[in-house]
Amino acid sequence: MRKSLRLLPLSLCIALALPVQAAEDEEDWSLCPVGDAIPAFDDAPATDANPAERPNAPTDIEGGTLSRAATGENVIVQDDVRLVRGDQFLNTDALTYNEETGDYSAEGGVRYQDSGLRIVAEKATGNQNSDTHTISDLRYQLVERRGNGGAERIELSGEQGALVGSTYTTCVPGHEQWQLRAHRIDINTEEGMAVARNAVLRVGKVPILYVPWFMFPTDDRRRSGLLYPSISVSGRDGFDWEQPIYWNIAPNYDATITPRIMTDRGAQLGTEFRWLYPEGRGEVYGEWMPTDKLPGREPRDYLFYPNGLPIPGATLPEDDRGLFRLKALHNLDDSWFGGNWHARANLGWVSDTHYLDDFSNSLFGRSSYSLVSTVGLYGRGRYWDAGLMADHQQLTDYTVSEASLAYDRLPRAYLNWSQPFGRWFEAGVNAEAVGFRHDVRNEGSRLDIKPYVSMPLEGNSWFLRPTLAWRYTTYDLDENLTAIAGDKSPSRSMPIFSVDAGLFFDRNTEIGGERYLHTLEPRIYYLNVPYRDQTGLPSFDTRPMTYSWGQLFRDNRYTGADRQTDANQITTALTTRLISEDDGRERLAASIGQIQYLDDVRTTLGREQPIEKGKSAWIADISVSPNDRWSIDAGYQWDPKFRGEDLASLRVRYLLDNSGVVNLGYRYRLDPTSREDLLEQVDFSFLYPVNENWSLVGRYYYSLLDDKLLESIAGVQWESCCLAVRLIARRYIRNRDGDLNDSLRLEFELKGLGSAGQKTERELRRAILGYDRDDLYLVPPSLITDDNVESSPDPIL
Repeated sequence: MRKSLRLLPLSLCIALALPVQAAEDEEDWSLCPVGDAIPAFDDAPATDANPAERPNAPTDIEGGTLSRAATGENVIVQDDVRLVRGDQFLNTDALTYNEETGDYSAEGGVRYQDSGLRIVAEKATGNQNSDTHTISDLRYQLVERRGNGGAERIELSGEQGALVGSTYTTCVPGHEQWQLRAHRIDINTEEGMAVARNAVLRVGKVPILYVPWFMFPTDDRRRSGLLYPSISVSGRDGFDWEQPIYWNIAPNYDATITPRIMTDRGAQLGTEFRWLYPEGRGEVYGEWMPTDKLPGREPRDYLFYPNGLPIPGATLPEDDRGLFRLKALHNLDDSWFGGNWHARANLGWVSDTHYLDDFSNSLFGRSSYSLVSTVGLYGRGRYWDAGLMADHQQLTDYTVSEASLAYDRLPRAYLNWSQPFGRWFEAGVNAEAVGFRHDVRNEGSRLDIKPYVSMPLEGNSWFLRPTLAWRYTTYDLDENLTAIAGDKSPSRSMPIFSVDAGLFFDRNTEIGGERYLHTLEPRIYYLNVPYRDQTGLPSFDTRPMTYSWGQLFRDNRYTGADRQTDANQITTALTTRLISEDDGRERLAASIGQIQYLDDVRTTLGREQPIEKGKSAWIADISVSPNDRWSIDAGYQWDPKFRGEDLASLRVRYLLDNSGVVNLGYRYRLDPTSREDLLEQVDFSFLYPVNENWSLVGRYYYSLLDDKLLESIAGVQWESCCLAVRLIARRYIRNRDGDLNDSLRLEFELKGLGSAGQKTERELRRAILGYDRDDLYLVPPSLITDDNVESSPDPIL
């Protein structure tokens, strides 16, 4: 039997009514039972239809018997009545339908299912002509996301609807650790909005939140309104409340206004504006604090250097403190020179040099002493990339002077081109033109061009890459630099010749009953660059590279173009690997290498000393994964000249059951110039599951050289299928003075609904490598870095 009967629009009402702000993208439901609150109906026909197809889909009605009432107006279908329309399925014991009036009644075990939810109810009545419906005594299960609940009844009238006596939770029925109840929820599906009255949030049996009236959205349309607040307590800020207010201005741009109250400091206002269009996107963000009480409480931190000397001209930054940031990207429609081009801007500004220290809760992201603003035009093709850009540096660290800032590059143009020619050759060029500007240092411009030709020869078990390059660098200096250098346009020109060669040997071997592919990879690299006197050249943006494995095979040991090392040296290196034949994983990788200086290296920069003829420090790296639980990485550098170590590092990770992890790290580095200890740190962190629900987290990050704590974390977590509670205590170094701050965070997470308190997971993922198993192979930036800032304003080195 086929009739034009329209099924009830239940999913529009229920599936989106209560769980409207469910934040399930990163929820962990592993502790939940496999089964659903309402299992899938096995007798429902399989379909790939979607809700958008419902209006044009016919309705099929099937039943064991079909009869008419004595009046002839009612159609009665009995014995396993089934209605199918698109993705919708309705099953009941008996259905009565009046063809003339449109009234219907379904009684006895009503079951409904579509792509969004499943419902079981005792009775459903209504009128198809007036589009009014009432469903009584029902339970529902969401399908596309976790959630279930019930209601005394649902009343629908066209696009309007109401849930009476409704509940929602993501917990297992009968074990509702949290539940949202509402006396009545009125819904307007056309507007996508609902109004809840007398709503109560319960954790266990305890009501923790009562709201007599609130409005919320019922679909994915963006709307203006309040977002979840961020709440924390710290020793510097006191009670800290941030309340984001979302403003949906238009489909392609919006704004978020965030008032913030810190009881020990004052009020702050943050604003973010975002836009999106077919060719690009962007966002602008700003913060403003009219009055800050913190500098007045701790004036010495703002008026004196860490060594106790007064900062010249320093004042307390108590008024009008703020931050500005702009990020924008625009893709150009036309392709120039066979490539894709885009314009990009990343601009930033802070009101004072203490701002980032005072408004950051860690040193994460504070490794630099300056804020860089960049704007430019960039292009990329098959064999080239190029750009025209400018950048500006702003000092953000009060412990150093303006003279320590890097040069502004106004402007900078660059081109990198590399292309094969025939079967045997490859040619290319690296070129850069830069104008260096600075408020307190001498200025100038530089042109650097490095064409090269290479012959990349290789086979299955070997490679040989001879390369010949020519580097030419010239300057245009201001009057002060000209007087120092004795030449307004000094230049440097030299050839660079290198040969990189290697072999690959492999064999099958067996260790402890496991089969491996064992490789042996010797490599030799020869570099020859004649000496040129570069002491008269300025140093605008050039620094020595940290001696590491990668430097063994570079043709220059400096960043930037102001220095090109001279060289007559041979690097010899050896790498061996064990690769499991069962799963293809690399279980062992060990490398060792050294540079043999055939002549003295005379080119230096700053305090550097020439490198004497002889052998460099040995570099050894090893990575071992004996099984899927253990991971060990170690690095070591030993200098035969001084018969001592320059660097030692160790990182050990062990994976526990139930997503637990333990990390242990050690790092030591020696200053290669002064031969003094530069840093020595230990880092221990863990996530330890006590049982299925309870777990402990912790970190201890300590500087042995300074005898100072860098960060410590101690916390306890309780987690179930639908509820999580985290209590985290943290002490961390907040600025370059070494001042410590304490904080205590308590977070309640109602999975599928939201959380109360300040979120802790982002901080724990940063501090404990492997806290989230997706981060196991990431290496987070160190909180403390050694910038080695040059404080001399004189660029002639």
